[in-house]
Amino acid sequence: MLSINNLTYRIQGRMLFEGASMVIPDGAKTGLVGKNGSGKTTLFHLIQGHIAAEAGSTEVNRRARIGGVAQEATASTVTPLEVVMAADTERASLLAEAETATDPLRISEVHMRLADIESHTAEARASTILKGLGFDEVKQNNPTSELSGGWRMRVALAGVLFSQPDLLLLDEPTNYLDLEGTLWLEKYLATYPYTVLMISHDRDLLNKAVNSIVHLENGKLTFYKGAYDTFEATRRMQMDLNNKSREKTLDQIAHLQKFVDRFKAKASKAAQAQARVKMIAKLKPPAAMFDEFSAPFKFPNPKREPSSPMMTFDNVSVGYGDKVILRNITDRIDPEDRIALIGVNGNGKSTFAKLLAGDLQPMQGEMRKSRGLDIAYFAQHQMDKLKPDWTPLEHVIQLMPYDSESKRRSRVAQMGLSTSRMETLAKHLSGGERARLLMGLIAFTGPGMLILDEPTNHLDIDSRDALVQALNDYEGAVLIISHDRHLIDATVDKLWIAEEGTVKSFDDDLDAYQRMLTSGNSRGGSANGPQSKEDRKAQRQDAAQKRADVAPLRKQIKDAEQKLFRLKAELGKVEVILANPQTYNGAPERVVLLNKDKARFLASIAEVEESWLKMSTSLENAEGA
Repeated sequence: MLSINNLTYRIQGRMLFEGASMVIPDGAKTGLVGKNGSGKTTLFHLIQGHIAAEAGSTEVNRRARIGGVAQEATASTVTPLEVVMAADTERASLLAEAETATDPLRISEVHMRLADIESHTAEARASTILKGLGFDEVKQNNPTSELSGGWRMRVALAGVLFSQPDLLLLDEPTNYLDLEGTLWLEKYLATYPYTVLMISHDRDLLNKAVNSIVHLENGKLTFYKGAYDTFEATRRMQMDLNNKSREKTLDQIAHLQKFVDRFKAKASKAAQAQARVKMIAKLKPPAAMFDEFSAPFKFPNPKREPSSPMMTFDNVSVGYGDKVILRNITDRIDPEDRIALIGVNGNGKSTFAKLLAGDLQPMQGEMRKSRGLDIAYFAQHQMDKLKPDWTPLEHVIQLMPYDSESKRRSRVAQMGLSTSRMETLAKHLSGGERARLLMGLIAFTGPGMLILDEPTNHLDIDSRDALVQALNDYEGAVLIISHDRHLIDATVDKLWIAEEGTVKSFDDDLDAYQRMLTSGNSRGGSANGPQSKEDRKAQRQDAAQKRADVAPLRKQIKDAEQKLFRLKAELGKVEVILANPQTYNGAPERVVLLNKDKARFLASIAEVEESWLKMSTSLENAEGA
């Protein structure tokens, strides 16, 4: 379907592709991964012919239609349903021709083609796609001018999905979707009848919706069969084999070189020494392979520990103007809480985040915060608060007016921005770099609570992993709104859900929520037909009782998983130090202590893993009962 041959392209003097080649077979579902700024979106532009390569070529089957989401749908009086149906340009053209054609033979051909492409089902298919992406019937038939930019992006995505191109190009399609929309898209792509090439940093999506991975690194494209976890394991194995081969070759060269150095001046050994010089010239050790560097995040710990409860809600209502969005919120947040707020987009998740942050005040009820509580709030719309003509360093100078230049640069470095990017204007930073800068600025003074609304939208996979580690190291409370299931699984121990006009605790885990979404209990209705009110009530009561019975065990399992993550992170730090040759130039006692630490961490990991396995088995038995 797609063939790339010796592609070379550079932008502003920086090489993005140098002799890159790959082939994606017809019907493949492929994820394109790589660091932010490596050229993934540029590759899409090259494939679509928007820009021309310096050398090499990108070739697609001659008759294949290429489709991608270029920009959001235009705000107009046209409805989302009409926009999506118009995206199938062949159908629209045939319908227009059917109205004006006079040749009986051509009229017959047009109607036969309309039947072939199932034109009569177009509205139902378009509506199904929109429904899967979160549009109810009212929203499908209202003007697009009433939609926000994020929802108009969904309309554009729905349009390209409806048109079913032979090569579907998707660039971070989940950035504007909630978890429910992401799960629907995951299933849709897995059964898409044609070829898909998708840029994504969502591990779960890449594990479930694609069957191959293309890795862009150092200007080269490498094709791997299998989903993301398979790619990661394969690449890790390749790195180990490559680096072992490199070490073996370097050892061989060093051994030969010793002979040359020792005997090159002796006439009796000169011929042998010369032969070894030729052997050394032929030995070419492979280049070392390393994980691409991903700068860490670091959130300063709270300067003061708030009293418990840190925040309480008593029958709170909140909204905009006279319109109530959420009501009857009664709960509490404690200093150690790690909460993920889940729920369908439009159910008030961001409204609740603004209430916590103080951007909105309660319309009814009482909300109390502990004295001196400082809250840091990150949301995508807050990117506008960055001064576009200021560098990251200038943003920090404002917060550290009396500190030295070295301390200021150190704080910017803690945000994950390199020396060169410290002096780059904010408007020229990538989306991921701006997100890092904003997170660093809002958490600058050591807040007692972090509220992060879709923090991973512009971060690559390695940066998302760095964010997970930073959140687990942070000692304050955290509330996350995200469609990134890996982030939620790795950082939180409580789920709250925004639904039915309120926010309440969800007494189960994320897997159960996903099962609820995909079982027909939300968008799309029940797969087994409508249930009576009494049946639904009984079902909810049974499910609630079952969740209550296993909730303590789930909490213990989640605690064990968090402990495992921390132990493995600490073990990794020790192993990095032990792998550094300079470590052994210091005091021997330090090496002994490091090895003891390593043994202690390994023993603790084994103990926790055994406990986790037993609890997981108990949970499976309880759920199967």
